[in-house]
Amino acid sequence: MWLNNILETIGNTPLIKLNKITKDIPATVLAKVDYFNPGNSIKDRMALKMVEVAEKEGKLKPGGTIIECTSGNTGMGLALAACVKGYKCIFTTTDKQSKEKMDILKAVGAEVIVCPTNVEPDDPRSYYSVARRLAKEIPNSFHCNQYDNLANRLAHYESTGPEIWEQTEGKITQLVCTAGTGGTVTGTAQYLKEKNPNIQVWAIDVYGSLLTNYFKTGEIDMSYVHPYISEGFGEDFVPENYDLSVLDHFEQVTDKDGAVMARRLAKEEGLFCGYSAGSCLQGLMQLKDRLKPTDVVVCIFHDHGSRYVAKIYNDQWMMERGFLDVKTFKDIVNARPMQKLITVSPEHTVAQAVDLMKKYDIEHIPVMREQNNVGSISEVGLFMKVFNNPEIRNEPVSSVMEHAYPVVDYDTPVERLGSLINKENGAVLAKDETGNFHIFTKYDVIQSLAK
Repeated sequence: MWLNNILETIGNTPLIKLNKITKDIPATVLAKVDYFNPGNSIKDRMALKMVEVAEKEGKLKPGGTIIECTSGNTGMGLALAACVKGYKCIFTTTDKQSKEKMDILKAVGAEVIVCPTNVEPDDPRSYYSVARRLAKEIPNSFHCNQYDNLANRLAHYESTGPEIWEQTEGKITQLVCTAGTGGTVTGTAQYLKEKNPNIQVWAIDVYGSLLTNYFKTGEIDMSYVHPYISEGFGEDFVPENYDLSVLDHFEQVTDKDGAVMARRLAKEEGLFCGYSAGSCLQGLMQLKDRLKPTDVVVCIFHDHGSRYVAKIYNDQWMMERGFLDVKTFKDIVNARPMQKLITVSPEHTVAQAVDLMKKYDIEHIPVMREQNNVGSISEVGLFMKVFNNPEIRNEPVSSVMEHAYPVVDYDTPVERLGSLINKENGAVLAKDETGNFHIFTKYDVIQSLAK
C-alpha cells in the first residue's frame, strides 16, 4: 500500500541498541534514531504539528508564508510541509550553523536569512528578532516560534513518547535528551511520566547555555551565557515549552566531548548522527555511575551527520578547535631533532647524491631547482641504475631522477600521510610557516605509530 505524500513517513523511527561505546555501562542503552524521518531529524514531528495546529486555528491560510528562526532542522521539517501544502518559507538562522544546513533549506525552496550569533535575543539583529519583524511586515504570514509554540511539545507527547513506551514494552527507566527549545525533552517526558512517574528524565545541556543553572535555581542568570560551538541545543533564554516539573536532572557537556562522541558513534556503532546525538551520549557517559544492570535507557538521537560534514566530521575543522587529538606532519617535524632538509639540484652528479645519502644515512632526497620541487631520487632507484650501469655515477641527477614527491599541507594528519607513501612514492613534502620544506618518509610513519 502506498503513502499519499512524504509527510506520512514522519515518525515510527527505530530504537537501536548501542553495543560498543556503552559496553562498560551497567544498563541496556537504546538509541531512538530520528534521522530516519524524511527530513533527517526529529524536528519533522513538531514542524508538521505546528503547521497543522496553525491551520486549524486559522493562523495559516492557503498561499501563506511560514516564517521561523531555526538552526536548520526545524526549517527542513517546515519546508517539507510547505512543499506538500503549498506554502512559502522564510527562515532566519545564525552564522554558526553549518553551510550544509543552509544549502539543504534552499534546495527545498526556502529563503534563508543569516543573522549574527553573538547578540542578545532581543537585539534587532538576532535571528529571533528578525523572524518576528518579518512576520509583522509580510501579509498572510505565520511565525511558528518553535520556542514558545506549545504544539512543539505536543507533537512529542503524541508521537515520540508513545513510540518509546511501546518499543520498550514499558520497560524504559531513563530518558536522555539534549535540551534546546524544550519541545522534545518536555513533551516526551510528559507522556512517559504519565505512564510511569518513576522514569528519570535527564536533559543534556552545553556549557554556555543558561538552562542548567535555571533548572537548579529558577533564576535567569546571563553570566552563565557565553558563545558555544555545539548546534541544535542549549539556549540563552528559557522557552515556554519547558515544564521543569517533568525533568529530573540537567547535565552539561563540552563542545569538544560532544563532537568527539558523535564521531565515535559513526565509527563504532555505524550511526552517522549529528552534534546533539554525540552530546546526548556523552552526557549519559558522565552519568553512568547512576545506572544499574536492570535499567533500560533511551537516548534520543535527533538528526543526521550529513548536516555536519564540513564541521565535526572534517578533520581540519576539528583540529583548528583543538577537538581532534591527531598527529600531523608538523607534530612529527617538531618531535625530531631540528635538521635542514637535504636536497640536490638536477645538475648535481649521481655520485654526489650517493655521497649525501651515505653521509646523512637517508634513502630519499628531493630534487630542487630554485626552491621548486622538480623531482626525487631514492636509494633503491639509484642502486638499480648504478648496478646496471656503473658509469652513470658521473651523469647529472636530472638523467636518473624520479617524479617529484607530493606536497601536502603542514597540518595534514599522519593517517593521511601514511596512505600517500607506497612503493612508487617513498616520501611526502610540506612547507612550514616560513616557507621551508620538510620531508616525511615511511620511517616517520613507523615511529609515529610506535609512540
